[in-house]
Amino acid sequence: MSKTTHMPRLDTILMVEKAIKEAKRYPSKNQLFRSLEKQVQYQTLNTILDYLESSNKITYDREGAIIWVFADNPKLKKLLVGSTRLR
Repeated sequence: MSKTTHMPRLDTILMVEKAIKEAKRYPSKNQLFRSLEKQVQYQTLNTILDYLESSNKITYDREGAIIWVFADNPKLKKLLVGSTRLR
């Protein structure tokens, strides 16, 4: 028996990314799932969260809370560009 994998659409990935980024922290996947502006299958949400974690955009704390960790702040980017590089 073959396992069918559903690939989420880009707009769905961006919606989940935006929700996490704006909230900064969600105590659980379930709370994130219930807060999304449009319905998403739970399996699709898990696929998106796996992708975001593997691309170092989110992480989970000890309690399983979702935390946005991607460094996309304009001030941070400016500091990194102007900083002295250490070996």
